[in-house]
Amino acid sequence: MRAVSEVAVFDAEAVIGAVPARTAIERTRLAFERHAGGEWSMPAKVYLDAPPAGDFRAMPARGDGIATLKWVTSFPHNPARGLPVVAGALLVSSAESGELLAIMDCAAITSLRTGAAAAVSAQLLAAEGASTVGLIGCGVNGAWAARCLVAAGFGPGVCADARPRVAEELAAELGWRVGSREEAAAQAVVATVTPGDEPVIKASDLAPGKHLAVLGADARGKAEVEREALVRCRLFCDEWEQASRGGELSGGVAGRVVSRPDVTEIGAVLLDRGEGRRSNEEVTLFDSTGLATQDLAIALAVLAEYREGRVDVPTVAL
Repeated sequence: MRAVSEVAVFDAEAVIGAVPARTAIERTRLAFERHAGGEWSMPAKVYLDAPPAGDFRAMPARGDGIATLKWVTSFPHNPARGLPVVAGALLVSSAESGELLAIMDCAAITSLRTGAAAAVSAQLLAAEGASTVGLIGCGVNGAWAARCLVAAGFGPGVCADARPRVAEELAAELGWRVGSREEAAAQAVVATVTPGDEPVIKASDLAPGKHLAVLGADARGKAEVEREALVRCRLFCDEWEQASRGGELSGGVAGRVVSRPDVTEIGAVLLDRGEGRRSNEEVTLFDSTGLATQDLAIALAVLAEYREGRVDVPTVAL
């Protein structure tokens, strides 16, 4: 007879409740450092296309005694069906025994680490004194980018979205204002969280000292930034191999206007192995494609709260 494992199950509410925005920022920063330092391992993300609607992704990682596997979707037009763009599950296992420990809602984890990555990039790369925020794309992940930027001390901001009601609701929550794409793009720190179907940052938007956190172009063929604008920025990313194949930078790589020496991984900057912003006039761009080690970091934070008895969730016998 095989042993029965009791597996904790965390829905989106439990994940969000366990990890406040400031904690998400701290853990995501740690993930960048541990990945850059080689302490946490992360095989390449696997894409399974489901044309023309979207794709599936499998993202494994291991570190600090656990291994995680995120099975996640990206179906950008799902809101028209009344369904979320991102859905799936994160499996958490012991790296010592292989025992399955937990199943977590991956959309909540994705939102937390996506928003936190934007905040970490702004803390590290925004010009001295930069505070105002422009958010282009106010959906679920965009909202968390804004919340994390607020938690990191940035704001006030301008919310821009093709869906006025979505922008209005988020602006009301944060005490920001609703504005046009142009108004959002004019702020000191700009986060873009759109499907990447067409550019929302133009060369004419680039003013000295601006920092761009580009979060939406997470697969080959997507882009939120005009090519002319991209080549005028000082470029950073979360992980070169992944970003060059399926992030905002991939179009520039394919067009041979961006190459490896042009791009600095943010983890290298955090570990003082790479140079960050060089002047207050420089325009910086961070391409966030989402790392499995970031998911691992958020999962570790959730598990810590659970083990301390501060999160009450059901278990299932498997």
